[in-house]
Parts: sequence; structure tokens; C-alpha cells
Amino acid sequence: MSDGKPRLVIVGTGWAGFYIAQYIDTNQYAVTSISPRRTSAYTPLLASAACGLFNFYLAEEPVRSKSRSAQKFIKANVLDVNFHAKTVHCAPAFDDDAELCQQEFDIEYDILVLAPGCVPNTFNTPGVSEHALFMKNVSDAMAVRKRFFDLLEKASLPNTPPSKVRSLLHIAIVGGGPTGIELTAELDDLAKRELRDLYPEVADQIHISIYDVAPHILSAYDRKLYEYANESLTRRRVAIETNSTIQRVDREAIYLKDTGRVEYGMLIWATGNKHIPLIEQLASQTRQTTKGLRRILTDDHLRVLKPPVSDKDDHNDTEAYESVFALGDAADMLNRSLPTTAEVAVQKAKYLVNHLNHHRRQPSLVSAPAAIVPFKYQQKSLVSYLGAHDGVIEGRKSENGNSKDGEGWTGRSAWLAWRSGSLLWTRSWRNRVMILLTWVVNWVGGKEIARM
Repeated sequence: MSDGKPRLVIVGTGWAGFYIAQYIDTNQYAVTSISPRRTSAYTPLLASAACGLFNFYLAEEPVRSKSRSAQKFIKANVLDVNFHAKTVHCAPAFDDDAELCQQEFDIEYDILVLAPGCVPNTFNTPGVSEHALFMKNVSDAMAVRKRFFDLLEKASLPNTPPSKVRSLLHIAIVGGGPTGIELTAELDDLAKRELRDLYPEVADQIHISIYDVAPHILSAYDRKLYEYANESLTRRRVAIETNSTIQRVDREAIYLKDTGRVEYGMLIWATGNKHIPLIEQLASQTRQTTKGLRRILTDDHLRVLKPPVSDKDDHNDTEAYESVFALGDAADMLNRSLPTTAEVAVQKAKYLVNHLNHHRRQPSLVSAPAAIVPFKYQQKSLVSYLGAHDGVIEGRKSENGNSKDGEGWTGRSAWLAWRSGSLLWTRSWRNRVMILLTWVVNWVGGKEIARM
């Protein structure tokens, strides 16, 4: 207890952890958030920010805020959790101070929320970590923007050979999911609009390729919709290379299993999630997917499950730790596996924070979870932008996988729905107003990409 309040420790400030920090009742809890990052990124907005649709600061939210002054924040990595002693073992997270990072410490808790998130999965492909860019936070989006415009300047030099210009302006995006497709769409829009005026001699040589090991892009969508997306992007001269296996990467080229060496100017790795080291340290049940992502297992009330007494004895597989919860990309439920999406994370966070804020009403998740209605995920519509004011939407699905809202739709209405989602994802009214104002300014005078 701290000043008579239960000590609530939140590990992670992504979609799930940050939502809880925003909406938990600090009159009831002494809240501490622990994360290596002092901001929380709105990941669906990163591609738009990278391509100048609005300023970078609108794609993230600071963890420290005047409205959360009653809470504590610790910039650190969580290395392990002692569930019996109720302590979280941490190390400071500062890349430029190795000595400080060795000064480890413990934080005590009464209630623990584990939402540490994931890191990009390179699938142990040689060279990816050294030469690829990612799209997980605002720093990544900034790196993409800087690299793109550096390539344009290099290609514009009078002594750059035509063959080199083409390789410099080849943007290779690995991943045919929503992140890769939406980044492709934003980059292609930028190339076909503003860049034609700023870089008239080289803009028409920008070409984008999407590489994915799957047989088609946007695999979460129905066949009619992902085929439409494929046709729409192909029509815009985006090369879609499905069934592609990348064997290795160097600073100038990717090496494909079937077609060999392909030169690029910028490589963006937008596929796969990998668990952080903490997950393997925890004394809890976990489940590993076919793609190597290990996730903490919880019951239907999001409580972390204890490991079995032995491999042969599974009678206690559903026994959970008291007052320890897990959600976000790093967690999954025992009886129903859910995808690693922002929507899943937010719905779980809403469920948990609602019950924690009403813990004084009996029963509660802490005192009597069996009497509480279990968490149930509600699948919402899937929306992806394809570029040129085009998009795809797949209607909400029921538990049996059938669509509740029809098969979905495409075109400008889908783009408008996707664009309006930028406001829905942002939980700050200030950011929503600024995004709207930026859209108006862009519509009147174009993007201020000269300042990029």
C-alpha cells in the first residue's frame, strides 16, 4: 500500500498500458508506469506522419502529463517479475549510459498489469537488423522520412548515373499486412503528387515493391477484397511480390530465394512480431505461435496463469496469480487466441480498467473474478488505405467468422472511413483538433514537405 492505496504497477506504455494509465482512477490507486519509452505511439498514424500528412508529435502522446501528475513514470526495462514477493526487477533504459543501465532495482506492487508489447521479428534473416528500417514508433517514422528525402537528393545529383538513380529510388517494403500496405499507399501518394513539383527530374522513377512470404496481401480480409487491393496497387505500378522468401540483406540489396539479388534504396521491414526477453523469464504459462511469437497466457478475466506443477500434471492449468493481469500484444487468452492488433489491446484495456475502477463494488476481478463476466472481444470492421483516395473495408464478423455488415466495400468511401479513423485512434482532443487543422491546410496549400 502507498498512502492507503493499492500500488498498481503497469509494465509498458503501448496501446493497452497507456490506456489504463489514462483512465485508471488515481483516487483509488497509486499508479506507476514502467517503460523504456517516454511516449506512446499511435501506430496507425505513423505512415501518415512519415509522409508529411501531419506533424510527428501528433502521432504520439507523452506518458508524463499534467493530467497524470498523480502517477509515477520510470524509464526502465523490466527484466523479471517475482510473483511471490510481488516485485518487478528493472534496469534503467538509456542507450547512451551503459553504467547507469547496470544499476538494477526492484519495484513493489499490489496489482500488476503486464503489457510490455513486442519488437519487430526479423525471423533471423541476416542483415535485416543492420540495414532495414522499421515502423513501430515515431523515431522509426522520422528515420523513414529522412532516408527517403536523402535518397531523392542523392538521385538528383548531376553525377549520379541513371542506373544508380533507379536503384536509389526503389523502396522495398517487406510485409503485405495493413502496416506495409498503408505505408506503400502514403509513399506512393507523396511520389505522385508533391514530389513531382519538388523533384521533377527523378520523381517519376520512384518505384515501390511489396514482398511477402504469404500467397497474397491483406490476408485478414476476404478474397474479394484482397484481390481488389492487389489490382488497385498493381494499377498504380506498385510491384507485389508474394510467395517471396528473403534469404539475406546487405546495405544495397535483398537476396530472394527464387529471383536472386534485387537492389534497393530503402528497405522497410513491416512484418512480424517477436516477444521481448522478459516473456521467457516469467514464471507463467506461455504459448508460442508458428511464427515464433511467445505470449503470456491468461484466463478469460485476463489474469496471468501459473505454470503447471510438472509437464505431466496439467490439473492446475487454469490457476491464476492473484492481482496479476496481462494484455496487449504480449498476452493471449488460453481458450481463444486473438490477433496482435491495437483494437484487441484497447478492448482488453477498457475491460480491465472498468473493473479495477469499480473494485470496491463486490464482486471484483481482484476479490472474486469468477463472479465477473469474462472478457469478450468484439470484432470491428477492418479498414486499409490503398492510395489515391481508395481503400477497402471488411464488415464486422461474428464469432463463427461470418460477416455482420456484408462483404465489405471499396473506393472513396473506404478511404474516408480510414482517414476519419485517424481522429478515433487519437485519444487527445488537442491532437484531434490539430490533425483536422492540418488536413485543411494541406487541402488548401498542399503538404509542407519542403520542411521535411
